[in-house]
Amino acid sequence: MLETQIPQICNQAQQSAREAASKYFNEKLGGKDQFACGFAWVDVYEVRSNSKLGKALIAQGFRKSYSKTLQLWNPSNFGCQNIDTLEEGARAYAEVLKQAGLKAYVGSRLD
Repeated sequence: MLETQIPQICNQAQQSAREAASKYFNEKLGGKDQFACGFAWVDVYEVRSNSKLGKALIAQGFRKSYSKTLQLWNPSNFGCQNIDTLEEGARAYAEVLKQAGLKAYVGSRLD
C-alpha cells in the first residue's frame, strides 16, 4: 500500500525540503552562499531495493548505497554549497518520510 503513495510522499518531502533550505539560506546566511561547503542526503533503512517499496523509491531518484540503504543526495535540490543549508533541507525531507512510516535519517559530509 505504501509503495503506491511514494510519489505523493516524495513530492511533499521535496517541497518541504526546498522550503526549509530556502528559509535557512535567506534568513541565516542572508542569501549569500558562504561558510563551510559540503553535501547532505537522506538514507532510508530497512527497505530492500528489489521490493515494491524499494522500486518505488528508486523511481523517485533514490539509489542503492554501499551501506545497504537507499540514498537521495541533495533532496532539496537547492543550488548552493553551504552544508548547513543542505542539511536543513535533508532534515525536512527525512521528517516527511518518517511521518509516512519509513526509517529515514540525514547524512552529510564536508567537502
